[in-house]
Amino acid sequence: MSSVVPKVADPKASIAEERKAPSFPIRDLTYWIDGDKKTTELKERIMLELERDPLWRVSDHPNLSLAETRERAMSKVRRLADLATSRPLNETLLRMSIISVVDPGFWTRFGVHFGLFFGALQGQATPAQLAYWMDKGAMSMQGITGCFGMTELGHGSNVAGLETTATLDESTDEFVIHSPTLTATKWWIGGAAHTATHCSVYAQLIVKGKCYGTKTFVVQLRDTSTFQLIPGVNIGDLGKKMGRDQIDNGWIRFTHVRIPRSHMLMKHTKVTRSGEVIEPALAQLAYGALIQGRVSMVSDSANVAKRALTIAVRYASVRRQFSDGTPNAAETKLLDYPIHQHRLLPLMAQAFAMIFTAREVSANYERLMGVLSELGGDAKGTAVDEAIKDLKETHATSAGLKAFCTWMCLNIIDQCRQSLGGHGYSAYTGLSQAYSDFAVHCTWEGDNTILTLQCGRYLVATALEARKGQPLPANLSYLKTALSKDGTVSTGSCKGNSVEQVSSLDTLKAAWSSVAANAIINAVRDFEAGLAKGLSKDNAYEYSSASRLHAARMHTYTYLLHRFAAQVEQSPTSLRPILTMLAQLFGAHSAIQHSGEFLQSGFYTGAQIETLKAFVNHACSEVRKDAVPLTDAFGYTDYVVNSPLGRYDGDVYEKYFELVTSLNPAKPVPYFDSLIKPLLERTNEIETGPELEIDQE
Repeated sequence: MSSVVPKVADPKASIAEERKAPSFPIRDLTYWIDGDKKTTELKERIMLELERDPLWRVSDHPNLSLAETRERAMSKVRRLADLATSRPLNETLLRMSIISVVDPGFWTRFGVHFGLFFGALQGQATPAQLAYWMDKGAMSMQGITGCFGMTELGHGSNVAGLETTATLDESTDEFVIHSPTLTATKWWIGGAAHTATHCSVYAQLIVKGKCYGTKTFVVQLRDTSTFQLIPGVNIGDLGKKMGRDQIDNGWIRFTHVRIPRSHMLMKHTKVTRSGEVIEPALAQLAYGALIQGRVSMVSDSANVAKRALTIAVRYASVRRQFSDGTPNAAETKLLDYPIHQHRLLPLMAQAFAMIFTAREVSANYERLMGVLSELGGDAKGTAVDEAIKDLKETHATSAGLKAFCTWMCLNIIDQCRQSLGGHGYSAYTGLSQAYSDFAVHCTWEGDNTILTLQCGRYLVATALEARKGQPLPANLSYLKTALSKDGTVSTGSCKGNSVEQVSSLDTLKAAWSSVAANAIINAVRDFEAGLAKGLSKDNAYEYSSASRLHAARMHTYTYLLHRFAAQVEQSPTSLRPILTMLAQLFGAHSAIQHSGEFLQSGFYTGAQIETLKAFVNHACSEVRKDAVPLTDAFGYTDYVVNSPLGRYDGDVYEKYFELVTSLNPAKPVPYFDSLIKPLLERTNEIETGPELEIDQE
């Protein structure tokens, strides 16, 4: 029996084939993703600056020790701090968004000061307090490096349950910061172990024996001249982590540490010299700072997903596996196998959904913060009521999006890693470390499950209010036709059976709205069932937690699809066909994954679900034609992609081999004489002992 040796194809030629006839202008899509041509050109300039700066070498990261990783990160801080304070804000924000992909651990180390510590000052300090700390060097990192002390050993998501106390001593006009228990120890505090001189500490405000809840206090940790710990402050290093070793996470314990009363941030709650506590009329305004972190993680999810998909799709266009036996024919590209298309291209659609949703939710957040800033903490009237409604809606929506987009991105990274086969397990191909670095997004800035339940609670409460006649926010308008006072649900159904009718973008939007409405109504029923059992309101919410989480999931998918569709409608005509196909693929593939919900709501029949599956097959084959051009449109240079398997030119094997051999040169095995040689030279002789007289008879 003879066999045919398949022809070996040139990987560079293989990827070049993919770019011969894109169905859309690649550069125009890059501009649309980035926002405009000017932003793209600025992004490209920043990427080139990073690539040419020796400080920003990233190819050798896998071989660095913990100490080397931290030192490398710290060496970049001063340069970036100078840039952050000397360049326009939009450039700094864009630079940081690129760095979050290039070096996520450094992004965290730098962001702890500028995003969290200084962000706390911006969001919670009075104008006089902010000016004071800026004069001290808080903005420029000159004299002060800050950290963010919220999480404790015993408390994370439950901020109201934090145990650290800040007790007013009226006799000295000071607050006494104290960790009364082991579980009150501040934990996971980025920058605490080696770097921070000051900390924005979240602690229970206690005045005249009364607790007023968690507030924020600026506490000095180290002497800025000697760097010695302030008396009463104990700090330790948390050491090696799953990822992001560039950041020196530590623990902090306070033992009766005194700070001036003015070091409590008093933009909202104020404490006078005489011990009077003045609470703001709009306590909800303090939520704004929490929302910012969640919104930024939606954007980060989109950016990291773009890199992972660039690596996986480009590799799939040059990696060939198996042949049909045709003489002189090359093996088949992974990307030409339908199963590989189903593996990667729905993830591509998810990435685009996150890209466009992040853009819109970021713009909405900036608009809302502008409105709240103009109103002030003591404002009243209709405008304030509307702003508070918007704040609650944004708080809930950002919670759901943070959870599901970070979960979605983490899955994209791992699916892309697995699609690389055995090479995906290598630290040098870019995705194993990406997974370890990104996983923390699912638990910091609010545990994803807790945030999802917060979103679900808002959905239930809003549905109940709407049943009483209160207006619905725009992104919940789909509940209007579904709600009724008697509890019945009317969510509509798909009227046609053709592929076009079942899979059109309008039909998919209606389908997801139907499923989300049905899920929310079911959560309302579970909540009301809890009340009927005699449970308190809070316990009734816990009783309905599973259905609340599901409602939040369905609502978030619906929100993502609607935002994606809105961007398609606004996009240039030349981009609309490919973006429409991607939006349909996102909506249809997600629907198939949750087909039971669509059958239960009555929107689709079983036959229509089968038709939808046929459409997904078609959509994958169509998007496959543009798969590599779509990764090109993401606009990441080879430096940012930082994977030999994701190279633009497709020269994956040569560059992979060069990287591995250059970082691991041949050298003597250091433990040969001590371990390997004794192993090889050991004898198998067994000690038998003396010969016994009885054996001689």
